[in-house]
This record gives sequence, structure tokens and C-alpha cells, in this order.
Amino acid sequence: MATSVLDHAGAAGIHPEKTGLWAWITTVDHKKIGILYGASAFIFFLIGGLEALVIRLQLMKPDNNLVSPEFYNQLFTMHGTTMIFLAVMPLSAMFFNFFIPLLIGARDVAFPRLNAFSYWVFLFGGLFLNASFLFNAAPNGGWFGYANLSSKQFSPGLNMDFWAIGLQILGIASLAAGVNFFVTVLNMRAPGMKLIRMPMFVWMSFITQLLVLLSFPVITVALILLMFDRLFGTHFFVPLGGGDTMLWQHLFWVFGHPEVYILILPAFGIISEILPVFSRKPLFGYTAMVFSGCFIAFLGFGVWSHHMFSTGMGPIADSVFSLATMLIAIPTGVKIFNWLGTTWGGSIQMKTPMYFALGFIAMFIMGGLSGVMHSTAPADLQQTDTYFVVAHFHYVLFGGSIFSLTGGAYYWWPKMFGHMLDEGLGKLHFWLMLIGFNLTFFPMHIVGLEGMPRRVYTYPAGLGFESLNRIETYGALILGFSFLVFIFNVIKSTRSKVHAPADPWNGATLEWSIPSPPQEFNFPSIPTVHGRDAFWEEKRAHGGKLPEPARVSGAGIHLPNPSYWPFLAALGVLLLFIALMNHASKLGPVYIFAAVSVLFFSIFNWVFEPAEG
Repeated sequence: MATSVLDHAGAAGIHPEKTGLWAWITTVDHKKIGILYGASAFIFFLIGGLEALVIRLQLMKPDNNLVSPEFYNQLFTMHGTTMIFLAVMPLSAMFFNFFIPLLIGARDVAFPRLNAFSYWVFLFGGLFLNASFLFNAAPNGGWFGYANLSSKQFSPGLNMDFWAIGLQILGIASLAAGVNFFVTVLNMRAPGMKLIRMPMFVWMSFITQLLVLLSFPVITVALILLMFDRLFGTHFFVPLGGGDTMLWQHLFWVFGHPEVYILILPAFGIISEILPVFSRKPLFGYTAMVFSGCFIAFLGFGVWSHHMFSTGMGPIADSVFSLATMLIAIPTGVKIFNWLGTTWGGSIQMKTPMYFALGFIAMFIMGGLSGVMHSTAPADLQQTDTYFVVAHFHYVLFGGSIFSLTGGAYYWWPKMFGHMLDEGLGKLHFWLMLIGFNLTFFPMHIVGLEGMPRRVYTYPAGLGFESLNRIETYGALILGFSFLVFIFNVIKSTRSKVHAPADPWNGATLEWSIPSPPQEFNFPSIPTVHGRDAFWEEKRAHGGKLPEPARVSGAGIHLPNPSYWPFLAALGVLLLFIALMNHASKLGPVYIFAAVSVLFFSIFNWVFEPAEG
């Protein structure tokens, strides 16, 4: 018989959770994997931030020689690659892993071992990319890897080999996770959780997985072709051999523009969870928000060549992609008006997550407006190689994604870890981040319009760029300091040992109906959902006040056993790509055979591992 959200009785005796390093290596618990994703991604985020600070210090004054031109190219390439593939995407994956099952009333994801495999592949891919610094061979051809800058002729070392292979490893992780969450959302929803009742974060995450599954195969094909060019002497992107450098740009941006929405749609979902809770009213225009997200995803595959207006595609192609880019602003505008409509007339609670949510809206509007400017081909032609574009995409990806992800961290922290982050420090973090962000990136609009080109190592004095670059560097230092405040907040709250209640914000969704942090099995009894904002519905049915849910044991609840085979299979993937990188050495065939053996042995044992311990 179906049970309500609050019916947690009748469960007693689940096996105790193991602790220690081995427990984390072998875990298949979606919540622990989410924490692993978050911790790893935050470390990579700090690394990418340090790379950005060095870049800003190099550009702080004219004719500076803080770093060499070659090392600058490495920092520039690794900063972009790290922030996109190792920070923003896996920070979103942290919330996918931890909260999608909780939000849809499930005990786990559809494929727990595949989930663990995707994390370990991601971690190994990130370590592989950053290990390039140890060999003085970090990627140096730009995070976009344009041919023929990425060819053996113009990048003869291992630099772009690390990049092409590292991104293939990370792509495997993303595709594995995409399959997992796509199936989880379709098949694991609680009774009554119809698609049109799903929380908005689940909807935006579901659309994101569709984008991952459709776009990542394209960049995978491009990277395989590039790897063959570099390692095996083919000529897919070499014009003298019959190849085409423009082929790389088309393949890359057919992936690259949907990637923008892979980065921003989860942020839309997080904001759509925070605003209703702290406005004390349901999300305004829920159905329009769902369809606008779907429309964004659909149009996202039809605008890739607006990144290529300067390549001489011709007036017809320019017009088509220009109109499509203007059109995609409509569903984005729908979302902004619905967020503002949610706050209008609400009983607004100005807690830290709400600060970040409102900051997100303001910063994202600025990024969106400059994006619409680039839909006009003549304007884009003037701005595309200037710092104006750098300002634009940082307002979208930092002002958008990072503001939202940070707000999500403050919002869901008590649920994830069982204690509250300090409100005063949280608001200090917000104001420092907002001020530092705008000091860093707003002047880039001006310096870009004044003609400062992007992707340059330095610039001569007397061009009028000095003052604005100095302001940008001071802003970057403030921005970096803001995250030190966040780290201090985390340490302080962890040491305080003050336990958070299950529902500190008067939340609307199912995750707030269970103890903080959740038990291994999430829900002792699978809840039945009777409407949108399922937990608010339950509260209304019980007069608006509910008792604190008790922590109960869970005898008879089946959970997948821990397994080390996903870890070993991920290690096999890493070893295989390293072996391919060294295929030309004397022992190259031996390395490949050994790596393939590890991979297939691990997958075989994974497939035939008993379901019960």
C-alpha cells in the first residue's frame, strides 16, 4: 500500500555504514559519490582560480614578464579546460548525485556501480590533465583546441596529447553519468511523481542529461580524429593532407554551444528551488519554465556557428545563425520573468541562499544582454577577438553558474552534512564575491571595446589598457579571497557540532522530509506524491506543522553492496589511454595489452559480481 511522505515506520535493522578510506573507494551510495564529486571539483576549482590569478597578475601592467609566453599559454589553456570540465560540470554533478534521488523520492540511482565508475573516471581524467604540469607539457593550444594550432606541426610536444586524451577520459565519465541520471529520472520516481510534478531542478537536470548524451559523442569523434592526427599520422585536420581545419570548429562548437547549457541549466534549476522557498510561494509559471528549458535545449543545437562569424561562412549562414541566436533569448527571458514573478508579492526571507539567487539573476541578465549583442554578425566580428567576449562568457558562466552553485551549496549544506553554515560569513562571502566579480569582469567590456585583444600574453604601454587591467587584477584578488571566507565558514561550522534540523528553511520538496544528513537508504518508506511542492502539500495536509523525522533503522531494505570493480575499471580506462599515448615506444604493445587486460578483467568481475554480499 502506498505511504505518505511522513510514513517512516516499519523499518529496522539495516547494516551499519562503513567508514574509512576503503569505504569511500568502494562506495556506490549516490550521496557519498556526490560528496566525492563536490570535494574533487572544488579542489579543481581552486586550482583553476589560482591559474586565473596568475594570468591576471601577468596582465596587471604592460610589458610584464611574471611568466613566460609558453607558460602563459599553458595557464590560459588549463584555466579554461579546468573551469569547464573539472569544476562547473562536476559541481553540478555533485547536486545531481546527491539530490536527484531525494527529490524524486527514490532510494538510489538506477545504476549505482556505473555512478561510482563515472566519478573515478572523472577523477583520473582530471589528475591526468594536471599531471601534464609535472612533465612541463601542460596543454598550450587554447581550451578550444583549434586546428591547426593543435596539430603536431604547431604543437610538437606532448602538450595537446594530454589535452585530447584527458578530454576523452572526462567524456567517458560524462556519458556514463548522463545515461545513469536519464534512466533514474524516467524510471525511479516515487508514486504520484508525474513528470509535470517534478521539482524544477530535476527537470533542468534531466534536460542537461539529454544534452550530454547528444553533444558529447560529437566532441568525442573530434578528439578521436585529433588523436589519430597526432599519434598515428592521419590528416583529418591537416589541409596539406586533404584535411580541413574548419571541420574541427564545426565539430567542436556543435558540442561547445550545448555545453554552455549543460553548464547553465543546472544553475537555472537550483535558482528555481531557492527562490520559491525564500519567497514563501510556489514557482511562478511552472509549466512555462519547463517548456522554456526544453526549448533552450532544442535551439542550443542550432546556434553553434555564431561562434564562427569571423570565419567567412557567408551571408546566408550568418543570417540563419544570427536569427537562431536571437530566438534563444526568448525562452531565457521567460525564465527571468518567471523568477522575478516568483519573488513578486512574496514574503521574502533574505538568507544567504537568497542573496546568491538574486545575485545570479542580476549577473546573468548582464551576461545575456551582451550575448544578444553577439547575435549580430557585424558586431560580433568586431568584438569576437577582444576582451568584450571574455567579459560576456564570464558573466554567463561565473555570474551565472558559479553564483547559482554557491547558492545551492548554502541552501543544501545542512541536508548534506547535518549542520548549518554561518549566516554572517555567508553574506560576507556573497558581498566580497559580488564586488570582486564585477571589479574583475565589468571593466573587460570597456577594455575590449577599446581594442584590447584576448588570448595575449602582454601588451605595450600607452594604449590606455593599464588602469582597467589593474582594477581587474584587484577584483580577482578580492574574488579569490571570498572563497577563503567560504572555506573558513565550512571549517567553522564543521567544528561547531551544531546539528541542523531536517527542515531548516521550511522547504517545499521531498529531501526536507527526512533527517539531516540522510540515512543510507534515504526513505524508509517510498513516499507518495500528491502534487507539486510535495512537502509543502504534506505540511498543508497536516495543518502546516510537522514533527522532526526520527532516524530509523532499515531492516529488509535492499541496498547495493560496495564494490571496488568500478574503481579498477576506471583505472583500466586511464591506463589504456596512457598506453595509447606511448604506443610508439618499444614496450608500447605490452602497455596496451596490460591496460586492456585490467579494463576487461574489471568489467567482467563487475558484471558478474553477486548482488548480495
